[in-house]
Formats: sequence, C-alpha cells, structure tokens
Amino acid sequence: MDALNIPAERGRSWYLALIAPNVKGPRYAWLDPSRLYCNQQALKDCVEDLVQPFQNDAIDIIAGIDAMGFVLGAAIAYHLGKGFLTIRKEGHSCVETNSKNYCDYTGQKKLLEMRTDVVKKDLRVLLVDQWIETGGTMEAAIALIEEQGGTIAGIATICIEDSEGGKRIKEKYKCSTCVPDHLQPQFNNKYLETFKAFETKIPDVQNKSE
Repeated sequence: MDALNIPAERGRSWYLALIAPNVKGPRYAWLDPSRLYCNQQALKDCVEDLVQPFQNDAIDIIAGIDAMGFVLGAAIAYHLGKGFLTIRKEGHSCVETNSKNYCDYTGQKKLLEMRTDVVKKDLRVLLVDQWIETGGTMEAAIALIEEQGGTIAGIATICIEDSEGGKRIKEKYKCSTCVPDHLQPQFNNKYLETFKAFETKIPDVQNKSE
C-alpha cells in the first residue's frame, strides 16, 4: 500500500499497514510510524481514533513530547480546539524550565524540560507521544506535569508495548492507542506481518548492520 493511496475499505487502524520497517540497523527504532502521516486520510483517522476515548472527558491542554509527539499532539490539539504545550529535550528552551532525567528506548540517559508558567494545580493534561517502548520518556514527562500540580487526564500514543514501563503506565492512567488487541503481539515482538510488503523493496537490515 503506497503512503499516498487510500483504500476503498478503511477498517479501524487500517493505517498501521503504512508503517515502514527499519532499514538502517539497530541504532534506529525498529519501525517508522511517521510514514502514515504522509497520508492525509491516515493521519486524520489516527487522530480521531486516539481522541475517541476522551470525547466526554475534561481536558484543558494537550502536551506533546519532543520530537515526534509534536506531530500527533499538535494535530490532536487542533482537533479538540485546545492549546498545545511542548515538552522539550535538553537545551532547546530559552525560558525557565523544570527538568527530569530519563533513559530512552536505546538505554541512553537524557533530560526532558518543561516550561514552568503553564501547568498549574489541577490543570488537566492529555499527554501525547508517538510511541511507548520502555516507558522511560513518558514517565519523565508525567513526572514533570504532576510535580507542577497538573493532572494527567490521559495518554495518547500509537502504541504502548507490553514492557514493564508500558504496563505501569497502562495500569495507572487512562490510555488510548491505535493498536487492536489481535495485533499487540506483533508490536511486542517488533515485527509486523505488513512488513512483508516491503521486503522485496528493502535490503536485509541484519546484513547491512554487520
């Protein structure tokens, strides 16, 4: 399925088939979710699926995590008619910030920063990122919001893998993802059946990375 083609029959989460596999080796994420953003209908349907569980919930602002959370977060903010708060990686904010250390999915130690003049006591925040693998980045963002008195109204992300961190987040917060139950094992195993459509077009990743 080409990224710009829209199928005649669009079942829920149809756009997950647009996600492309990693072709650059283990230093990169195992897949490219951003490919679906290139399809206008896929992006629209993805946003609508993510916000559906929160339609009747009180939400004051949307927060997105640097960097890919900015894409979905800003789209969701526009869709809901809400403001958008950026949670940045270290060194990008020129205003006063609070910070939180975390380890990302590669195991690298990093720092998240959030401005101090937006989140106040009881502000209800819908927190958005593209993906939750180990949960380290999301948990750091949650801590930044809660330590400033904000309330996590929900978490929206394309996928939450069944890692220890992912499970902790799902147990504690209302979460919305695009992955139906029958596809979750594929995402946990880091290989999608739809990748087979790409295999005749891409080189072998393992051989390339050796």
